Amino acid sequence: MASPLKCDLCPKTATVHLTQIVNNKIHKVDLCEACAQAKGVTDPSGFSLSDLLLKASLNPEAATDAMRCEHCGFTQNDFKKHGRFGCPHCYETFNSMVEPMLDNMHKGTNHTGKVPQKALDRKSLHDRLSALEGNLDQAIKAERYEDAARFRDEINQVKQAVGQKLTR
Repeated sequence: MASPLKCDLCPKTATVHLTQIVNNKIHKVDLCEACAQAKGVTDPSGFSLSDLLLKASLNPEAATDAMRCEHCGFTQNDFKKHGRFGCPHCYETFNSMVEPMLDNMHKGTNHTGKVPQKALDRKSLHDRLSALEGNLDQAIKAERYEDAARFRDEINQVKQAVGQKLTR
């Protein structure tokens, strides 16, 4: 299920969605209830989306040439035309524009990827084994032989579990 859209002006969930087509370009604004009331959106007689876009700095036309990549000269308009950036440095230049877009489209701005459950289990056992081996080395160096024996037994148990998982 898609995550709810965030308000363009604050971090709340957007409940008011406005769309206006000007010169064959679609402008969308998503607002929460409080921001919609503060901007006068709830009063249809006195509301104009273009006024809101101009006042709230949400107008994509207004800030088009303000930002330009220093390395390739790409502008925000170029990105809107092509749907791509000109170089890797554009991601840093246009970060303030891209991050809210990604935050609205996805669950967050960092890609965490997916890991198959079997690989996750294997990694968990490997991490556990590495930690136990580190603890065993420290116990031996500190001459805590009872702890070392306990760590050795746990290591053997984890190795048996890994062996059983590999044979499945």
